[in-house]
Amino acid sequence: MTIAEPSAPPRAHHLPGGGFRNPWLDRESRFRDFLRWRAESVKSPPPRAPRRPVALPRAEPAFSRPRAPADAISVTWIGHSTMLVQAGAVNILTDPIWSAAAGPMSWLGPRRYTAPGMPIDALPPIDLVLLSHDHYDHLDDVSVRRIAAAHPGAHWVTSLGVAPLLRARGVQRATELDWWDSIEAAGVRVTGTPAQHFSGRTPFDRMRRLWSGFAVEAGAHSIYFVGDSGYSPGFAEVGRRLGPFDITLMPIGAYEPRWFMAPMHIDPADAVRAFGEVNRGLAPGAVMVGMHWGTFRLTDEPVDEPPALARRAWEGSGRRAEDLWILPHGGTRWR
Repeated sequence: MTIAEPSAPPRAHHLPGGGFRNPWLDRESRFRDFLRWRAESVKSPPPRAPRRPVALPRAEPAFSRPRAPADAISVTWIGHSTMLVQAGAVNILTDPIWSAAAGPMSWLGPRRYTAPGMPIDALPPIDLVLLSHDHYDHLDDVSVRRIAAAHPGAHWVTSLGVAPLLRARGVQRATELDWWDSIEAAGVRVTGTPAQHFSGRTPFDRMRRLWSGFAVEAGAHSIYFVGDSGYSPGFAEVGRRLGPFDITLMPIGAYEPRWFMAPMHIDPADAVRAFGEVNRGLAPGAVMVGMHWGTFRLTDEPVDEPPALARRAWEGSGRRAEDLWILPHGGTRWR
């Protein structure tokens, strides 16, 4: 599963008979790779996994109600890849999951390690929801239904093939984007961006729906929500076409073991590397917000390791310490 070529022609991620692929990989991960990982974990538990639970810090959210001032932008981390972004008067929610487990049923799937940073009922009016792909830890049945009912006017923007899943859960307005497609939604411009990942909610729909990140232009503000991704040349292409960004919401967790996770999940060092590419080097004032860690224990690294490694890589990159935001669950930062 190595990177095969530095760039890919348009629609190279589309399979001729339908479905999608990763244009920078020589082969996709397979179910037998997953079985090998699980068997190895049972036979020889990861040496760095914590032996006792780690209590992660929490904070009281400090976003504006109902909306932020026109010239301000804030980020509140609810958990995993769920962020509340207030870009001026527009309230944006990403990959909402409040459930206790990331799976098809409440008792099936990885259990939540850290409670949400705030109750779902405490959300301000939501204008835009960005939904990157169909995996259970990103498209959560209960959360989608509750948000659709409480915020019926919200515009959901998602990847190709995912909108029917949202409409079946009560979403009234859902738009699918291919990579590089753009739409005006909730008063901002949203562009679908490449990601290196995969899709599927059952053994029978693997790679049938697309996975994406999203770039948002909201007046003078620019936000990049990476979604789920391994490291790929797509980051540099996003930087060339759309960067730099005021704020990049970047995954930093779920990366061990690397032989299995590298194609689909970046580690903290690659997250910092990718940040530099999407922001064309040392873009002054550009902020990286770490996400996709500390909420569900999905992989083998210690639950509190990603922030420490991200800070180490960030320091080594020569960037200002204040431009790396590692938020506690519920924490809010303003820019």
